Amino acid sequence: MTIIEELSWRGLVADCTDLDALTRRSASGPLTLYCGFDPTGDSLHVGSLMGQLTLRRFQLMGHHPIALAGGATGMIGDPSGKSAERNLLSREQLDRNLSSIKAQLSRILDFDSKANPARMVDNASWTAGVGYLDFLRDIGKHFSVNVMVAKEGVRSRMEGEGGISYTEFSYMVLQAHDFYHLRGTCGCELQIGGSDQWGNITAGTDLIRKKLGVPSWGLTFPLITKSDGTKFGKTESGAVWLDPQKTSPYRFYQFFVNTEDAMVPVYLRKFTLLPADEIDALEATHLANPGAREAHKALAREVTSIVHGKTACDDAVRASEIMFGGGLGGITESLFNDVARGGGGARGRAAHPFRPLRLEGAGPQGHRGRRDLPQQCPGRRARAPRHPGRPPFRQVPPPSQGTAQPCAP
Repeated sequence: MTIIEELSWRGLVADCTDLDALTRRSASGPLTLYCGFDPTGDSLHVGSLMGQLTLRRFQLMGHHPIALAGGATGMIGDPSGKSAERNLLSREQLDRNLSSIKAQLSRILDFDSKANPARMVDNASWTAGVGYLDFLRDIGKHFSVNVMVAKEGVRSRMEGEGGISYTEFSYMVLQAHDFYHLRGTCGCELQIGGSDQWGNITAGTDLIRKKLGVPSWGLTFPLITKSDGTKFGKTESGAVWLDPQKTSPYRFYQFFVNTEDAMVPVYLRKFTLLPADEIDALEATHLANPGAREAHKALAREVTSIVHGKTACDDAVRASEIMFGGGLGGITESLFNDVARGGGGARGRAAHPFRPLRLEGAGPQGHRGRRDLPQQCPGRRARAPRHPGRPPFRQVPPPSQGTAQPCAP
């Protein structure tokens, strides 16, 4: 299976400037490609995995990926998909964000490969020294305002109440200049991105054709949504981030393990590196018995391992077992308290409310399952059965001193 065939099988091809020509070029030998990442926050979110994983898929097939951190374009902000002007960031804020994002990218891309190492570039390195008049003369003259206005990202903003500033209007030209620069200096022939980047990407291929007269391609993947069409990567508590300090590996795992049934096969193809035969087997198991949740767990394990590593994934799995009566052996206090603060079980059920415990020196009572946890509080009586025939929670003896913090009366 060629790289284009794999991307098509996984549902990762939305548009391409010339799919047949790109298929022939990618089959003839390694090519260099790039994807840009937005540094306007100190962490990438789960939606950005599409670009990272697509670069990784190309790398695994021998191609040369470039991750572009937009230190220059990040100071302006991309209007695509935005309904209002972004707040402009200072150079210091952007530098901090870039440092964090580079660490996140390095977990997925292999920058140490001897055959085809990934590269990371910052467009500020070739943009900062370009004079305004030089840029207008050498680059700006190749852009038709009529064509720029017709691009979806610009047109939708112009039709809105707030309109669009010249600053954001010029973003397309800067991104096109990035592709042009990388084509000339690194031999980069392909730019990839989400479908909302189509206008910016084709502006780059047009500029390369006019200035360099050499081929280049653009390929976009579909924006990920849930089955009802709503935005992917959002929860009731906010965005799902790749930074473990903003979204813990446990909560990241829970986000994917609670994927709605209809989207599990889709996400297995798009968010994992599993081979086709394994995904086909998981899809068959899922269709036969979705209630077994084998495919849900496989999806969550694979994505959490890719983003946070196997050790963090194993910890997240053990923490999830607490919700279903699992013991607390090997669970750290911070991880346990992360579960206690509102981790969800299957279908997003909230955990039974109880106060976070101190696990230092915990005795046998510190290792009981979910139903026992509310009884850790001294002085509490066993609850009556909620339903006829269902036994009440067991009465747990008061713990020894230091095992748990007393609950409020």
